[in-house]
Amino acid sequence: IENLDTDFELIAEGKWVKLEKTTYRDPTGKTRTWETVKRTTRKGQSADGVAIIPVLQRTLHYECIILVKQFRPPVGGYCLEFPAGLIDDNESPEAAALRELEEETGYKGDVAECSPAVCMDPGLSNCTAHIVTVTINGDDAENVRPKPKPGDGGTSSHPGG
Repeated sequence: IENLDTDFELIAEGKWVKLEKTTYRDPTGKTRTWETVKRTTRKGQSADGVAIIPVLQRTLHYECIILVKQFRPPVGGYCLEFPAGLIDDNESPEAAALRELEEETGYKGDVAECSPAVCMDPGLSNCTAHIVTVTINGDDAENVRPKPKPGDGGTSSHPGG
């Protein structure tokens, strides 16, 4: 999308995000304003974070998609969601996906596919992520009774943990 005479006014800034009032001229020439949330953590990475589609594969079982139950303060409760997290400095999206998967679920897997960076909620923020599909060998001993290994993110739980 073309940048059309845009001006940004900082309203508030925190550790993870900032809120800006964006004033711009639309393609018809009309001046408009928008409240925009922007990540403050993106450095040189291709995206802010990763969202992981973990596919659990076990002999004689159907393939399963693993979700995590995570408390989300903006909604004041728990949500079921794909494991996800921010990409660290000098970390590839694939490495971030494997790290976040192990932290949030305890599972270890192999990256099957990594998408280009996609916008997560472009009507609200500039947050981008790679969608990473990870296959998990559920027959492998390390994946039989996985235990989450929380990092500095939030609290999460899943049916196996």
